[in-house]
Amino acid sequence: MRVSERNDAMRAWLARVTGSTCFELTPASSDASFRRYWRLSEGGETCILMDAPPAQEDCGRYADLARRFRAIGINTPEILAEDRAQGFMLISDLGDRVYLDHLSDASADGLYGDALGALLRIQADGPTQGLPAYDAPFLKRELGLFRTWFLDQHLRLRLSPAEEAMLDALDGVLIESALEQPQVCVHRDYHSRNLMITEIGSPGVLDFQDAVVGPVTYDLVSLLRDCYIAWPAEKVVGWALGYRQMAYRSGFIPDVAPERFLRWLDLMGLQRHLKVCGIFARLHIRDGKSHYLADLPRTLGYVTHVAGRHPELKGLARLLSDRVLPAMAASSPS
Repeated sequence: MRVSERNDAMRAWLARVTGSTCFELTPASSDASFRRYWRLSEGGETCILMDAPPAQEDCGRYADLARRFRAIGINTPEILAEDRAQGFMLISDLGDRVYLDHLSDASADGLYGDALGALLRIQADGPTQGLPAYDAPFLKRELGLFRTWFLDQHLRLRLSPAEEAMLDALDGVLIESALEQPQVCVHRDYHSRNLMITEIGSPGVLDFQDAVVGPVTYDLVSLLRDCYIAWPAEKVVGWALGYRQMAYRSGFIPDVAPERFLRWLDLMGLQRHLKVCGIFARLHIRDGKSHYLADLPRTLGYVTHVAGRHPELKGLARLLSDRVLPAMAASSPS
C-alpha cells in the first residue's frame, strides 16, 4: 500500500473511532521500526495514533503487553482504541519529555532512580507467560548481525578463518554467561529514548512490544551503558551494584557476588552492543536511516572497553585494535 493510501485509511479509521473529522495530526516521533506515530489534537486534548503496518509490525502484541505492564503498575500508554487487522491504534499521550533530553550530571541520580525502580517492578512482577525465550539460538542470531551488517556490509572487512573461529568462541562465552543468569521479564530496549518524564508514575515506558524472558542484566546494561548517552564507569558500577542489592532483596536473584554480577553485566552489554553495531549499520544500509551512524562510536567504545577488561576477550580486543577501529576511521567523513 502506498503512503498516501495508508494515510487515507488511517484518517478514515480515526473518523470512525472519534466520530469527528475535526482533528489535527502532527508527527510525534520516529523509531527504528516501520511504525509511525502521530499526535492527535482535538479540543485541547491529545492522544497518540500508532500506525503499524500489519505486514511488518504486530500492534496486537503491543496492546497486549501494554495492558499486562499497566496491570503491575508500569506507566505504559493506555490503549484507547485498536484495529489489529489494519494496524492502527489510539493510545494515551505520555508527552514529549524524553529522558535523553533531560539527563545531566544534576538529574541523573533522580531519573535513573525512577527508571531502576520501574525496572525492578518489571523484573519482579512482569509478565513471562507467553513471551519468547531469549535462548541460545535467539542470542546467536543477534550476534550474527555484527558480522553480517557491521563488519561485512558496513566496513567491508573479510575475516580470516582464525578471526571467524575467535568470534564463534566469543559467541559461546557470551551465550553461556547470558543463560547462567536468573531469567526474568526483559523489556529489551530499556534506555533513555524509550523512557519519558511524566507528572504521575514517572517514567513512562515505551517500545516494550519485543519483550522476552531473558537474562537479568540485559535491561540494566541497556539503561546504564546506553547507546545514546554515556556515564563515567564508576557511576555505572555504583548504580549496577545498587540494583543488585534491590534485586536480591526482592527475591528474584540469589546473593550473587558483586564481581560475578558485574561480569554478567559486562558480557551481557557486549552481546547487546555487538548486536546494536549491526543494527545501526543495517538501518543505514538497508533502511536509509543514516543518523544512527552517529551513535556507532559510543556503542563500539563500550565493546572496546569491555574487551580490554577480560583476558578471555583478548582476541576480540586484537580484532578491534588491528582492523575494526582503523576501518572505522577510514570510513568516517573527513
